[in-house]
Formats: sequence, C-alpha cells, structure tokens
Amino acid sequence: MTTRYRVEYALKTHRRDQFIEWIKGLLAVPFVLHSQPTGVFETRSHTVEQMAELAHRRYAEIMLDVERMIDDHIAHQQVGLQGQSKLKLLVPSIGTFFTRLPLADAFRYQDRKRFISSRRFVPPSFNDIRLILNTAQLMGVTATGPLDLATFDGDVTLYDDGKSLEPSNPVIEKILYLMSHDTKIGIVTAAGYTEAERYYGRLHGLLEAVKASTVLTPAQKQNLIVMGGESNFLFTYNASSPFLLSHLPRRQWILPSMSTWTQPTITQLLDVAESSLRECVTNLSLSATILRKERAVGIIPSIPGAKFPRESLEETVLVVQKKLEMSEVGRQLPFCAFNGGNDVFVDIGDKSWGVLVCQEYFGRGGDGEGGKEGENEGGPIRGERTLHVGDQFLSAGSNDFKARVVGTTAWIASPAETCELLDELAVMIGGEGGKGDGKGDDGGLERDLLRRVDGLFEKHPMPAA
Repeated sequence: MTTRYRVEYALKTHRRDQFIEWIKGLLAVPFVLHSQPTGVFETRSHTVEQMAELAHRRYAEIMLDVERMIDDHIAHQQVGLQGQSKLKLLVPSIGTFFTRLPLADAFRYQDRKRFISSRRFVPPSFNDIRLILNTAQLMGVTATGPLDLATFDGDVTLYDDGKSLEPSNPVIEKILYLMSHDTKIGIVTAAGYTEAERYYGRLHGLLEAVKASTVLTPAQKQNLIVMGGESNFLFTYNASSPFLLSHLPRRQWILPSMSTWTQPTITQLLDVAESSLRECVTNLSLSATILRKERAVGIIPSIPGAKFPRESLEETVLVVQKKLEMSEVGRQLPFCAFNGGNDVFVDIGDKSWGVLVCQEYFGRGGDGEGGKEGENEGGPIRGERTLHVGDQFLSAGSNDFKARVVGTTAWIASPAETCELLDELAVMIGGEGGKGDGKGDDGGLERDLLRRVDGLFEKHPMPAA
C-alpha cells in the first residue's frame, strides 16, 4: 500500500528530476483526455485500439514540441545565451545539451516496446520518459559521428550492488563489441582502491575477456582504463600484469586544473567531512564505522549485513554536502557526497572530472603523444562523442549526476537495462544484426530503430571531418 508519507517523500526536490517531471506533466494531459478506462467493461474491441492510436499521435506531437524546444536551447547555447531560451525559463535546472535529442522518433520506438499509448489506467511514467530520453540520446550521439568514448559506473550499472563483474555477465560481450568498433572504454567508479588486485576482483570477468579476445586487436585491447575514487586513481589495461591492470602515477594524467588540489587542502576538506559524518552518526544513532581513505571518507555499517534506513542515508548526504558547500575549503576544492545504497562517502573530485580525465587520456592517445591522425586533432575527446552510463542522476546524493556537464549520459536502473541500452547502441553502430547475439525475433523493433536512425542522418547529415 502506498502511504501518504511515501507519496510526499517521493515529491521532495532531491528525489526528482525536473526535466523528466516536466515532460511527465505534459503527457498527463492527453492521457486524461484520451484514455478509455471504461473499455474494461465494453465489448467493442476497437475501443482500445482507437484510444491507443489517438494517444500515440498526441504523445508524439508533444515529444516533437519538446524536441524543438531543445533545438532552440542548443541554438541559444551556441551563442552563449542559453539562459534566455524558452526551455530554460520553463525548466530552470536544465543544463547543457551536447547533441540533438530526437524525442519523437525515440518515443515511437519505445512505444512499440512498452505499449505506453495502450495503457488505460497508468499514465506515461518517470521510467517511460527516462528510457525515451536514453534512446533519443543514443540516436543523437550516433548521428554526430562515431562514439569515441563510453564510460560506465560500476555498481547497479555493470553488476548488482556490491557484486563483481563475473565472466557470465552478458554486458561483457556488449562492451567488447564497442571496443571492436574502436570505442574507448572507461570504468569510472567511486571505489577508491590503490591496488590493481582490488579492481581485478570487481572487474575480472571483463579483464579476462579482453585478454582472451581474438576479435580485438592489441591496440583495441589498450582502449580500456579504470578511473577509481571518482577521479583519483587511474589504472590502464596491461596483459602482462598479474591482475591485468597497471597503476598510472597521478603526475602522468592529472589535468592542469587538478594540480591545484594540494594535500593540505584535501586533508582539510576530508576533516570537515569526517566531522560532519560523526555528527550525523550521533544525531541519527547510526551503528556506523567511519572509514578514512587517502582521498575519501565515509560511513559503513558497524555490523556486517546491517542496513541503514534510506532516510538516514539521504539526511547524512544532504547535511554533509551543505556543510561542505558552506565551508571555505568546500569552495576551493571539488567534492562529491553520495549515497552508495548502504553507505555514505565523500570523495575528492567527482565523476565529471573522472570522465574529463578519460577524454583527455584517450584524446592524446593514452601516451601523451596525441591521438590518431584526424581523431579529435590530438585534443581531448569531445562531449558529443562521449557517453556516460550510470544509475545515479538525481541532484543530491548521486555521483553520476555531475557527468552531465562534460558529455552525453544515459540513466539506467539495473545491469539488465545497461544490456538493453548497449543492444540499441550496437544496432545504431553496426546496422541490422549489430546486436551480436542474434537471439530470437524482436518483431521488427531492431529494423524500426535502424530506420529511424537512418532518417536522422538524412535530416541532419554528419558534419564533414
């Protein structure tokens, strides 16, 4: 039973995405006007079909209108006036768009998968719109050129929370498919280990698959890195290493703007964060242990297997984040306070920096000598050719959120959704049969998706190299 408390809690600002909620509100109007709940009692078979056809048309029209507003916002972005776009006025939290979002085509595709227009009692939901945005983003990315970089969160994105990437995980073959098409891969995770062995323990299925692959060239096998602690520890693939990863000293990869992150400042910020965490542990009577690392501090359950209340985790994140934002050191140094599901951590830097490092590292060829001729002209990989996939995109307590400022993103809710997303991407990259597994008949969905992507290329040709 949904209690009033749970309804009100879900409406809190930190639990919502304003853009998705805004689209959801727009789609609620045709649902109310055109849904036919009385069809349950009627024998006329065409009632639901007519309703679905009309609702589909109205939903698609609305998505096309939103798509045009995004185009207008992008036009304002290009002249530095994004704050004056109509979309910015309607959705103040809207950020940067790196590509177009063909929402109408993405809706038509997802409607064939999810039968959104055929529902009589359940209106278009948050998840419906999230998945439509994901498909639109994939269409937008592949329409601007090749996908040069794909970065992934770990827990809940590639594998279940607290688990590891086992050899049987279906996402592995899909990542290998991307690598075989020269897409660079970065695993950008909050896990802050300084030893390759720890990352091997979490990612051994993928690492061993890359090593054993006969499809990938030696050069393509080097297109895999792990960025740990959000943006603090970089490991590169190394087939000759015992754990298939080599730690890269920080001086070899940090961005110029990261050189100002001095150790005294880092220590000071972690001290403030630790003090705030201890205060929350006391105030909320949490059975928690403070865990201090080189570039992070957090709380974990004192009793193995114990679970913190969700509300306590979010209260802790919001308190710590606010105290750091109000502190002098918090204005000098980027940080990320996030809810890890059953822990709370504060990391130095955040995933926007982690993705930026991946863009810079691969953009200069991974060796400081510049990329391949004609590829990004030796500079970092651009945002419109980058896709970050993660599960945490709410505005507070979510560490994938800030990746939105440096590249395109896809918001998934489970490893299974990641697999579906990469199947869609494979179709767009490789054409029919691009999924690689060839299992079963999808009722023409793959062909439909490919047709829509081809239409995008016709309407918006890829810019000349």
